[in-house]
Amino acid sequence: MTRARAFGLPLRGTPGPSNAITDVPGVEVGYTTLLSGDGPLRVGEGPVRTGVTALLPRGRAGDGHPCTAGLYSLNGNGEMTGAHWIAESGTLAVPVLITNTHAVGPCHRGVIDRAVRERGGRPAEWMLPVVAETWDGYLNDIDGPHVTSAHAVAAIDAARGGPVAEGSVGGGTGMNCYGFKGGSGTSSRIVEYGPDTYTVGVFVQANFGARRELTVCGVHVGDDLADDNPMEDTDWIAPPGAGSVIVVVATDAPLLPGQCTALARRVPLGLARTGTVGHHSSGDVFLAFSTADQGPMTDGFPVGPPGYDTLRYVQRNRIDPFYEAVVQGVEEAVLNALLAAETLVGRDGHRSPALPKDRLRDLMGL
Repeated sequence: MTRARAFGLPLRGTPGPSNAITDVPGVEVGYTTLLSGDGPLRVGEGPVRTGVTALLPRGRAGDGHPCTAGLYSLNGNGEMTGAHWIAESGTLAVPVLITNTHAVGPCHRGVIDRAVRERGGRPAEWMLPVVAETWDGYLNDIDGPHVTSAHAVAAIDAARGGPVAEGSVGGGTGMNCYGFKGGSGTSSRIVEYGPDTYTVGVFVQANFGARRELTVCGVHVGDDLADDNPMEDTDWIAPPGAGSVIVVVATDAPLLPGQCTALARRVPLGLARTGTVGHHSSGDVFLAFSTADQGPMTDGFPVGPPGYDTLRYVQRNRIDPFYEAVVQGVEEAVLNALLAAETLVGRDGHRSPALPKDRLRDLMGL
C-alpha cells in the first residue's frame, strides 16, 4: 500500500505513529469489504463492489460514553443519520458507519442489532445510529441488497487501533476520486498545546472531484493526467465531479461542541487543497468529535437528583493549531486514498483507473 509520505510528497505537519485516525487514543476502525461477480449488471445479483466502514470513537471499551461532537455540511446532497441529535445535544455516543447510499438502512439496523447483542437480554435502550454514505453506483450494483445488517455488525466487530488499510476497502470499495479510483484514506497530526500534546486524526471516504481539478501539494496535475478517464470519456450519466465525501475528524484535545463544529467547518479547506470546488452533485458532510474525558456528559433520560456537568476546553483564541491540523490531515488523507487504491473494474465493465504513480512522480519532480 503506497502512502503519500512514503511516495515522497512534501506534506507539512507531524503525524502520529500510524499517521491515522487511530492515533487518537481509543479510536478504532473496522471494515467489511464485499467484492464479487463480473460482467453485465444484474440488479440484485451483482457485480458487487461495496462494503462498510466502522469507526468507534472510544473503541469497544468506551462504547456508549458520549464524546463532544459537531457537524458541518458543505453540500447537503448526501446523508448522515443521527445528525439532528448530534447538533442538538453536542454529543456522539455510538459507532459511526460509512457505506454506500442505498445501504444506509441495513447499516442503521446493524448498529441496533449489535447493541441488542451486547446488552445480553437487558431491556431496550434508546439510540440513534450514525450512518453516512457516498454513491458507488458506477462500479457497484448499488440497488442490490448486498450489504446486510450482519456486514455492519462485522465491521464494528473488526474495529481495531493501529495502522488502517486504505484505498478500496470497506465503504470505500466502490468509490472514485478525481476520476481515479478513490476510497478510504486517513492521516493524523500531533498538536502541541502549552505543556500538553494532543492528536488530531482524520478519516475520509473519498468519492468526489473532477479530473481537471486534481491538485497535489500545490501542483495542478489534473490537466496533465486528463487521458484515460472512463467516467468522462463515455456516455456515463453522472457529471464530472459527481459523488460525495464523508470526513470524520477525531481528537483527544478537550473541546466544546461548538469547537468540534468549528473543526468540521475547516474540512473543506483541506479538500480544496486537492482541487475540488465542491460540486452541487456532491454530498459533502463532516463530523468532528473529542474523546477527552469530560465526565458524564449527561443526556438521555434523567436519573437521580439534578446535578451539574463541567467541561474543560482549549481556549477559543488558541485553537488555530487544531484548525491547521485538520486542514493538513484532510489533504493527506485524500492523497493516501488515491495512492493506495488500485485499478478496479466493476459493473458493465466500468473501469476506475488507479492514479498513475510514475507520471505523478515526474509531474511533482520527485
